[in-house]
Amino acid sequence: MGQRRRPQPKRLPSKLLQIRKGLGLTQDQMADKLKRVKTPPSSGAISRFEKGEREPSLLVLLEYARLGGTSTDVLIDDKLNLP
Repeated sequence: MGQRRRPQPKRLPSKLLQIRKGLGLTQDQMADKLKRVKTPPSSGAISRFEKGEREPSLLVLLEYARLGGTSTDVLIDDKLNLP
């Protein structure tokens, strides 16, 4: 029996990019900010998140939300906009 990929929020990559750009950070700087996470992403991973090529872990999403002054609900719900 094959495994199916779970659906991903279509707007998540653009929201992550919007948060980073709103903070005025480069991908390297964002990776530094995310070092609080137990397994922090590299700047290359940040790029893949923003292109929709890779999905961040829940802990990384939580830290993005905290840095962006929003909730994880807003990040993952395509019907909600960032503040």
